[in-house]
Amino acid sequence: MEYTVKKVHLGPAHFALDLSDGSERGEYVNQDYILRTLGRPHRNINLMYTYYPHDKEWPARISKAYADKEVNFAWDYPYDDYFPYDKKTGNPNPIECMKDVRRHGQDVTLTLTIDCSLSDEELREVARDLRPFGRMRVRINHECVGDWFTHNKRFSFKEIAEFFARFTDIIHEEAPNVKTIFCAGFSEEDGAPVDKEEDLIAGYRAADVWSGDRYLALHFGWPYDIAEKDDNGRHCYYKLDEVYNKFRYTYERLKKITGQDKPVVMSELNADGDVTGALHQGDAIKRFLYMIRDDKPTWFTAATMYQFRDRGRLGLEIEDPNNPAVGIPQPLLKDYKEVMSEPYFMPELKVEEDQEFPVRLRWGGAEDSDGVSIQLHFESNPEFCELVFEQDLSLMMELNGTWFYKAPGVKCVDLMSAFYEKPLSCSADLSLNIFATPPEGVNVDDGSEDWAVNYYATITKLPDIRIRFEPVSVIE
Repeated sequence: MEYTVKKVHLGPAHFALDLSDGSERGEYVNQDYILRTLGRPHRNINLMYTYYPHDKEWPARISKAYADKEVNFAWDYPYDDYFPYDKKTGNPNPIECMKDVRRHGQDVTLTLTIDCSLSDEELREVARDLRPFGRMRVRINHECVGDWFTHNKRFSFKEIAEFFARFTDIIHEEAPNVKTIFCAGFSEEDGAPVDKEEDLIAGYRAADVWSGDRYLALHFGWPYDIAEKDDNGRHCYYKLDEVYNKFRYTYERLKKITGQDKPVVMSELNADGDVTGALHQGDAIKRFLYMIRDDKPTWFTAATMYQFRDRGRLGLEIEDPNNPAVGIPQPLLKDYKEVMSEPYFMPELKVEEDQEFPVRLRWGGAEDSDGVSIQLHFESNPEFCELVFEQDLSLMMELNGTWFYKAPGVKCVDLMSAFYEKPLSCSADLSLNIFATPPEGVNVDDGSEDWAVNYYATITKLPDIRIRFEPVSVIE
């Protein structure tokens, strides 16, 4: 059968959805599982690590090093209880996790709480680690107006901001493809100062992206107390419009005091099920994100769902206490998938001019890549729909709104799950969109000028496409 093949460009959503995967509250979940569960990739996957290499407990995970000590708050440790940023023996290894993210068509956000006393050369070593990972972002010493993180306990607000600016300069020198996120406080009223703005101004000026964390509801005393309706447990909740306005006030104030205009992201978003209950959690998230959709702010560019799997009630899944490798889906998961299917939150897929094989594909990241689009006709809902590839490529593919990953070495990809939740009710013309991602998860320095931001692969021919509209046999 003859198929029409066209170029397709993957561009940014109006408002991007990002996702945290693993933290002090949950383990890292592989991207194959997340993709199959959610049906499409995110723009960025946020990975949370800590780096205090001169501490005597390092590189142990601090909750394990202090397992026999009495702790009454999640941050009562010498350093933060994230995964240690340990390239050699780290579990989960940060480099391997970043590779996993990029193979699956997503960019990396690395949240890194880091010792502000490290030397320039120590910081350069970290920055050099990041250069092969394309258009990634680094959120350095986040929530830095608080008093819970180690960086706030050891350094002043001004020292934290000056460190951020120093580390940002080093990252821009060693890995100019990487952007930095400054995550701090808010302006509470229109025109009012941002919290600690005089001390933190150097961070705001140096950053590529401005950010804040604001949960719609949060049980911040977890797991050491229980949130109840009429007690003094450590929990909070906010009105949706108040949360949105804080971001707007903050953006306007930062423009004024810096003379700059930078995108704003919400680096952690959820409504804690410990406060809302599991049955109402997703409704709050939907209403907040739809508020953004309806207002269409150009300055507000993304929100990060915290997180995929959580030991408490801040996850799309709860980690099974009997086995941390098992997730228990929450009602929030269905609500969040509904939001993910809204066009305002979906990346743009723009079909362009005709192509002939062989075709050179370019992966520039989740918001700027070029692939091929194969035009398929379906007489009705299929009984079989699968692809067979001869080439050993790493591919991300989209059909009928569902995304698939093909790892190197995999020959056959079954696309039928694109029709399980969204079956065709009549004949239809659909585009099968194919992009090539870095098979090792990193860009290779091949001497080309753009190697750090673009990965190229050539697809020489169409895959064999098997579409059937009747079963081979029906058992009577």
